[in-house]
Amino acid sequence: MAKKVTHFKVGKIVKTQGLKGDVRVYPTTDDIYRFDYLEEFYVGKDRENPWEVEDVRYKGNLVIMKIKGIDRVEEAEKLVGKDIYVSRDESFELEEGEFFIADMIGMDVYTVSGEKVGVLKEVLQYSANDVYVIKNEEGKEYLIPAVMKFVPEIDIEEDKMIIDPIKGMLDD
Repeated sequence: MAKKVTHFKVGKIVKTQGLKGDVRVYPTTDDIYRFDYLEEFYVGKDRENPWEVEDVRYKGNLVIMKIKGIDRVEEAEKLVGKDIYVSRDESFELEEGEFFIADMIGMDVYTVSGEKVGVLKEVLQYSANDVYVIKNEEGKEYLIPAVMKFVPEIDIEEDKMIIDPIKGMLDD
């Protein structure tokens, strides 16, 4: 089984907002309003020292966040360009059949007949449905729509995905 990811990226601090230390965050999560429930987070590579959220509001597709202890624009400027992470404990509860993308990356992919196709390298997120990027040993990539018809089974415990490709999906 692949190593479980302990922290998930939920946004990136892209700019300061005003003079009192607020920051603009570009969210990288499916639900922008998850920031309403965020109490603490981590900045950059530091996973030891959590930061606390003081206030959150929204402006278009951005989150305007007031971070506890950041009260001047000069302090906020030092955070611009850094990613924001939450611990797995702070993440949302998943519905049955839902998985964190980070837990899926690296899993082996097989056809329903048992033939190894490759390894899941990336998940492209589109409004219609996600698309799985699978890379074989020769470096060839296959794009498989993340729908039950083509992906009848994902087994997180076994670190394995089963696909049922139609003619042309895996052709070179």
